Amino acid sequence: MNIQIIVGSVREGRTALKVAEWIQSQIKSYEFSTVQFEIVDLKEWNLPFFAGAHAPMSGIYDQPKQVEWAAQISKGDAFIFISPEYNHGYSPALKNALDYIGKEWAGKPAAYVSYGSTNGSRSIDQIRQVATQLGLVDTNAVVEIRDIFSRNRAETFEGNEFDNKALKAAFDKLVKYVSA
Repeated sequence: MNIQIIVGSVREGRTALKVAEWIQSQIKSYEFSTVQFEIVDLKEWNLPFFAGAHAPMSGIYDQPKQVEWAAQISKGDAFIFISPEYNHGYSPALKNALDYIGKEWAGKPAAYVSYGSTNGSRSIDQIRQVATQLGLVDTNAVVEIRDIFSRNRAETFEGNEFDNKALKAAFDKLVKYVSA
């Protein structure tokens, strides 16, 4: 089983990458021998805003980056989306990445991790709406990171007891849906 941890922020000094590394570390500690995972960093992908001639849901990809992105997402059996909350919503880079392709998302389970002024709850609400429309399976696996502004001063992010427990529960739900 291949779980892709999608880093949905491209800003300099972003917290999302630190959170992705914490998630990766935690998942390793669960010792699931059948789980492989990778961090998919949208900053590295540098997807231009979608401007193709065909709607992505058509499955007709006429942009080289679209073809590459579709191949990457096709390798995933499930996804953990990480996004900061921006102005009561989620990151535009993640929105663009979701909208870039269509059928590759369908039927695959998703979990959501966010942080911000409301612990990321509004970000997650919006991502879930779009993801459901794309056919991703909503596993109700959610991690809302509290007090990110006071906790994000170090080089790495360390989850507290609440974060670690929430991530384990979210991961268990994700694995359950992939195994079903």
